[in-house]
Amino acid sequence: MSEVQTVGPQALPALQEQVEQIIAEARRQGASACEVAVSLEQGLSTSVRQREVETVEFNRDQGFGITLYVGQRKGSASTSATGPDAIRETVAAALAIAKHTSEDEASGLADAALMATEQPDFDLYHAWDISPERAIELALECEAAAFDADKRIKNADGTTLSSHQGCRIYGNSNGFVGGYASTRHSLSCVMIAEAEGQMQRDYWYDVNRQGDLLTDARVIGQRAAMRAASRLGARPVPTCEVPVLFSAELAGGLFGSFLSAVSGGNLYRKSSFLEGAMGQTLFPEWLTLDERPHLMRAMGSASFDGDGLATYAKPFVENGRLVSYVLGTYSGRKLGMPSTANSGGVHNLFVTHGDEDQAALLRRMGRGLLVTELMGQGLNMVTGDYSRGAAGFWVENGEIQFPVQEVTIAGNMKDMFKQIVAVGNDLELRSNVRTGSVLIEKMTVAGS
Repeated sequence: MSEVQTVGPQALPALQEQVEQIIAEARRQGASACEVAVSLEQGLSTSVRQREVETVEFNRDQGFGITLYVGQRKGSASTSATGPDAIRETVAAALAIAKHTSEDEASGLADAALMATEQPDFDLYHAWDISPERAIELALECEAAAFDADKRIKNADGTTLSSHQGCRIYGNSNGFVGGYASTRHSLSCVMIAEAEGQMQRDYWYDVNRQGDLLTDARVIGQRAAMRAASRLGARPVPTCEVPVLFSAELAGGLFGSFLSAVSGGNLYRKSSFLEGAMGQTLFPEWLTLDERPHLMRAMGSASFDGDGLATYAKPFVENGRLVSYVLGTYSGRKLGMPSTANSGGVHNLFVTHGDEDQAALLRRMGRGLLVTELMGQGLNMVTGDYSRGAAGFWVENGEIQFPVQEVTIAGNMKDMFKQIVAVGNDLELRSNVRTGSVLIEKMTVAGS
């Protein structure tokens, strides 16, 4: 297995050949079944700070991971080495692990009949021919625009431009081999504002499959500066129970927590607050959460999941009711249910939204807290209790009054889901979860 020289669609046939070689070696050494993922990645990342270049990094990684089975026993191993010796040794290591593990009735490959038979091209690969010099130039331009946007911007905490491309092939001994090339380009800016003895930090960024479609560098810098400056003068508020509006870039996390709660791993371990919730109404009746894995150029698109099963569009929540768990082959077997082709996660989740923008949702809220930053990992997955440090803006009469910091927002996720009043049309398009700002009827805000 020699090193593949290029990254991109042209590398896929050679990587596919490597997968077939590894599967053949696993069979030769006595595995009854196996699955392999081979990857090849390279990227450029440049960071600037205070108008100076901090880092220019070029990375290139190639390797593979194998999971093999001896009956119902399973072993896994991975390596970043290439060549016949690396294949032999890695297969032998996985085999040795398998022989020491206990049998598991749920282990093994997915049914061969369920494997993806078609692999459409979702246009995920767009190489960006950007030189390190041009990348530095764009990052400096972004930071300079931030400094120029507001005289209270006194410091920078890093502006980074990254361009990444990669190829991945997955194959198994049931005869499935599939793969794709993809790209991901991003520009982020973090700035620090200072006034009257207080410092505040905030950021903005964009990410896209196509580098030339990234938001203009100056606009990203200006937005980061504006956000940092708008937080100056932040203070706590007295403890109260009020409506809370999660900005769109944070709202995806609420639905991400929901997906975790209905994912097979947490369900079969009985460590989810939504265990046994299938068929129950968890959200308002107007709300639907559905997966759309076959969108062109989207960040989460894929034709097959981590088990090689064909992905398909489906709702998880329909008219407020939970209609599907998030299952891979293994977790499905543990629960006695079929896989939903979600081994490895959900691909492009869409949340029902209305036609109100964030300003309209603030007017609807009247009095409460707009949350623009969350801190800590404050969700108890077993009980659904949610408590996180937050910062944002206090709202009275539907308008922002002053910035808020050093508060905690708390509630129970089951209540929070049911009390979603509205989802805005200010959709977050940079993420795998496509949602607008989310207004929740009431939560406890603990402050001074």
